[in-house]
Amino acid sequence: QLQLVESGGGLVQPGGSLRLSCATSGFTLDYSSIGWFRQAPGKEREGVSCIISSDGNTYYADSVKGRFTISRDNAKNTVYLQMNSLKPEDTAVYYCGRSIVQAICVRPGARLLYDYWGQGTQVTVSS
Repeated sequence: QLQLVESGGGLVQPGGSLRLSCATSGFTLDYSSIGWFRQAPGKEREGVSCIISSDGNTYYADSVKGRFTISRDNAKNTVYLQMNSLKPEDTAVYYCGRSIVQAICVRPGARLLYDYWGQGTQVTVSS
């Protein structure tokens, strides 16, 4: 059974850090693209960062470049999102999704290329 399970969210002060994990099962990371998306109240789900299966290239939304880092541990079937210098505007539910194509998550409409999703983990940045 194909599953993605996010963890690592929480409450953090502005300027703080969190590391999100996306534990996967039922498929091989080598042949899948994994994207991190987030959805704030009243807003659409947006792509934050993703790692592409075929070449391992990574992509970031402009709003998180230089602050977030995505990485993949194939042996553990887990993808991580290291988030540093967090801002209140980073507050959202963060989801990881799986795509079987080279789905560059930060492009418009890319969300539709992801076919499986985790349940989400809440990240709140507040003093």
